[in-house]
Amino acid sequence: MKPYLPYQKGIEKGDFKILARALTLVENDLKPSSDLLKNLHINLTIPVIGITGPPGAGKSTLVNAITSNFVAEGKKVAILAVDPTSPFNFGSLLGDRIRMAQQFNNPDVYIRSIATRGALGGVSAKTLEMIDVLKSSNFDVILVETVGVGQSEVEIAGLADKTIVVLVPESGDEIQNIKSGLMEIAQGFVVNKADREGAEIFANNLKKLVQGQHQDIPVFKTVADKGDGLIELCNWLLATNKTVNERKHLLILEKAYRIIQHQRMLDIDKIKLRNAIDEALLTPDFNVYRFIEKWIKHS
Repeated sequence: MKPYLPYQKGIEKGDFKILARALTLVENDLKPSSDLLKNLHINLTIPVIGITGPPGAGKSTLVNAITSNFVAEGKKVAILAVDPTSPFNFGSLLGDRIRMAQQFNNPDVYIRSIATRGALGGVSAKTLEMIDVLKSSNFDVILVETVGVGQSEVEIAGLADKTIVVLVPESGDEIQNIKSGLMEIAQGFVVNKADREGAEIFANNLKKLVQGQHQDIPVFKTVADKGDGLIELCNWLLATNKTVNERKHLLILEKAYRIIQHQRMLDIDKIKLRNAIDEALLTPDFNVYRFIEKWIKHS
């Protein structure tokens, strides 16, 4: 039997244990992940929803609330929580068990956290490959929550069929980010914690900004921890439209570019590079540009 077949069959059956092992293989480029990816039966009709926004906007709470609504409708949900990568151990700083504890034991919900691995907007080639593994299973919808880091959030545009940007009434400064980048990638905005003072004014200003850009982008108001405004949002998230279909080719192009980029960087051992830098820093005339030139020539 080919080594990848047990993983492929387990993924297609929705076996969470096998799915977890397969995702670990893919995330870490371990055998037989390459063969597994090439033989996946990827269901391109499963919607991928990107959820991004600044820290403190309540993205995780909103993901929990959206998930609860989908599960109540009989849907199976996969969640990828993309966490900041620690510069010290190259791992994930935050844990899915902490942030998604409410859904952790739900048999219709699969949760996985993944480190950004240096991708500023929280999206790496590994994220794209792991989404394809999830698309080969029996989920009805995939949610991807990314770290909020400003304009570099535009990277999420390369993976999601629909992307929502989550803001709160106090996010006045984020309007500048919207003008300078987020408007290009958002199919919808969510003003969360809409029971706070100033929420109505902020939502109205956001709607005016969206209309001023001649974009057909909805603005939703939610109170995620109370479940307010979730039904309208969830219905819209799963509704198909012409814009989403037109994006498919661009999404595949972006995915191919990122995976090719990743493959070409595979021979760069970051741990080895770190050790070489530690040694080079002992020399009094260390110059990072000379170091890089030498590294490229000899690696």
